Amino acid sequence: MKYIFVIILAVFMYSCHQNTKLKTLEKGRYRAELKVNDTLNLPFNFEVISENEMRIINAEEVIEVKDITYDNDSVHIQMPVFEGLIVAKIDEEGLKGRFEIPSLNRDMAFKAEKGDSRFKNSEEPKVNISGNWETVFSPDVKDDKYIAKGIFKQDGNKVTGTFRTTTGDYRFLEGVLYGNQLQLSTFDGAHAFLFTAEVKDSMMHGMFYSGNHWKEPFTAIRNETFELPDANKLTYLKEGYENLTFSFPDENGGTVSLEDERFKDKVVVVQIMGTWCPNCLDESKYYSEFYKTHKNKDLEFVALAFEYVKTQVKAFRNIQRLKQDVGITYPILLAQYGSASKVKANEKLPMLNHVLSYPTTIFIDKKGQVRKIHTGFNGPATGEKYTGFKKEFEGFVDGLLSE
Repeated sequence: MKYIFVIILAVFMYSCHQNTKLKTLEKGRYRAELKVNDTLNLPFNFEVISENEMRIINAEEVIEVKDITYDNDSVHIQMPVFEGLIVAKIDEEGLKGRFEIPSLNRDMAFKAEKGDSRFKNSEEPKVNISGNWETVFSPDVKDDKYIAKGIFKQDGNKVTGTFRTTTGDYRFLEGVLYGNQLQLSTFDGAHAFLFTAEVKDSMMHGMFYSGNHWKEPFTAIRNETFELPDANKLTYLKEGYENLTFSFPDENGGTVSLEDERFKDKVVVVQIMGTWCPNCLDESKYYSEFYKTHKNKDLEFVALAFEYVKTQVKAFRNIQRLKQDVGITYPILLAQYGSASKVKANEKLPMLNHVLSYPTTIFIDKKGQVRKIHTGFNGPATGEKYTGFKKEFEGFVDGLLSE
């Protein structure tokens, strides 16, 4: 009898062990959706490489995600660099849960299942939108209106491209044009963007959704010659100021100032940014590589971070994470935490006419004079514009170094 009891107990324990075995992500390509509102979902694609590695895919952009953990039948997917987190249950149909940004108290319903399509529609397009589009967001709201340049490529009913603004671009957009209806989306772990529009007679009328917390209308007309204002003339030193000054803390408890010995008699590139900002991430990747290849020259970089998280500890934690993930070796100072307000940023840098954009880059020559201020950043999604920016940047810095 004793032996029978032992056998039953062993079988029971084995059965319990089998039932509580961790569920993990299956390999393959997935179609995910974030719930924007009761009638709209924002789709994106990702590919699971292994139970601890996946790739988020937006057109030519591939985002490597390697911080994946499990708890019974749930998975926690931490986005690289950014605070965004997907928490979902795994079952036979796929994944169901939430996408969260805790410090902003934002979350969206999330689900995913095996699949390759992004937008589920195969209707033939009635137009081809390849080319440039002169765009206005919030056209009827005076204080909120701003201009942009749409840049698109269309192959059949598949569309890729982006919108460039005076402050940066809207990332790698991917979607479809079916009939005369345009749908584009992107998800990068920080921002979830959805664009919908009706296209008629070389005109677009549409709506832009940023997650489930913001939306605004836009209009666009086809215009191959349209260009945005010169990004080197939007931000400048106010009258009465001759140079840039600041003094902010670093993650080691020290205070860094432009008057420090490390910057003396050197060309200095000052980056105004935030760890939460995808355009800043693109810029930081490029600046980090450039700095490494020019480290022995009379050149220094320093970044000023404006963070929305509520505490200094969290802000420095995000700064350290960015530095580690990207491999940044130049200092990132904490200029502000608790808010990423540009109005408050102006209070920290009163010599500027305004902080119009994260990111903004200030070029200082060996004599400490501000020689140029570049507003925004044209990232990889802008194609030729990104290539042109790099060429201009490198030429200008090399010119300052040769003086």
